[in-house]
Amino acid sequence: MNMSNRSEEVEQFMAALEHPLKAEIDAVRAAILASDKTITERIKWKAPSFVHAGDDRVTFRLAPKGIFQLIFHRGAKVKDTTGFKFEDDSGLLEWLAADRAVVTLQDAKDVKAKKAALVKLVGRWMKATAT
Repeated sequence: MNMSNRSEEVEQFMAALEHPLKAEIDAVRAAILASDKTITERIKWKAPSFVHAGDDRVTFRLAPKGIFQLIFHRGAKVKDTTGFKFEDDSGLLEWLAADRAVVTLQDAKDVKAKKAALVKLVGRWMKATAT
């Protein structure tokens, strides 16, 4: 099933990926892409990254191997955080900076419990960080 917002580059990356949570990573990836057709993907920082309006916004972090994370950021260039505010109503985000946060997923059970809230969170982040 090839959806228009899936990337061949990421498909090849996923096919070659060796990770104990590969099925969960792919499930999260599929759910995020299915949630909004304006979200596309590419490889950034040696992992799949979700793109909105040409800017990377949410990127997988696949190491250390036992877990995986999604890094919520505002693109490659440092942006002024004055006035930037994002309310995390999910409680999933661990803030690393004013405009950078991470969600950690431990195992299949954790992914199942958090996936719906995570997909909503990604959608809200894409809108909040649109320039």
